[in-house]
Amino acid sequence: MSESIPRPPPDLPLEAHKGIAGRVLLVAGSEWMPGAAILAARAAQRAGAGLVGVVVRDDSVKHALPIAAPEAVMIDAHALKIEREAWHAGLVGPGLGLAPDASALFTRIVVELDAPLVIDADALTLLARDPALAAKRTRPTVLTPHTGEATRLIGSALPTDAAGRIGAARKIALKTRSICCLKGFRTVVTDGERVYVNTTGDNTLATAGSGDVLAGILVAYLALVTTLPDSGWTAFDAAARAVFVHGRAGDLCRAARVSRSVIASDLIDMLSRAQTT
Repeated sequence: MSESIPRPPPDLPLEAHKGIAGRVLLVAGSEWMPGAAILAARAAQRAGAGLVGVVVRDDSVKHALPIAAPEAVMIDAHALKIEREAWHAGLVGPGLGLAPDASALFTRIVVELDAPLVIDADALTLLARDPALAAKRTRPTVLTPHTGEATRLIGSALPTDAAGRIGAARKIALKTRSICCLKGFRTVVTDGERVYVNTTGDNTLATAGSGDVLAGILVAYLALVTTLPDSGWTAFDAAARAVFVHGRAGDLCRAARVSRSVIASDLIDMLSRAQTT
């Protein structure tokens, strides 16, 4: 088990273009939760993604995204084509909802996207209905459950002690053939064998949208697994580093203002500094 500072992402070549920095596809947001797509997109941009594409299902996201994250590219959900090698990593779940069209889109992404994938938030609830969907994937998959989502994935109450949380995270990872980031105080990252227990972050992160920010950081880091294959950077590295940087951003926010006044957007504003540690 490791508690050291996870390695940072590999540097981009000086001649790198946005394709090498990574093209990431986000399936996030819905009529009542457009902010989830915005937070994840902005976090991915600040974490270094070269291009962020957001699949848009309704007008609330369509109208809000260009204002809040003008650099993002919008993709009509009804015209979405998941072409091979078009995307270097994907994220599905933040603010997605559980409606039939969301469920169908989730299944398409999990099955058709030939790239590393983050499954987060509502997508974890959908995955709990058929965990084999993740287990059948051939590219790296990272799950980011909180306590309730983890309970649904393992089918029983989640232990609260440190050893029990590690055991539960391992069980999820092995069941789904994925990397599990079991969120909470001292987030656990494991692929079923290796274990990283994070040491950054505290109750400053207990704010709506914090998980969306983490998911955005993570998908940006995962893209480098695809674009820089000779760097030795792995999906486990990406997951551990994303969790560390997310918590570090929370620590910096705590130092800058009263902890209870911190909101998720503040975490994004701190990412430039958090990523230098």
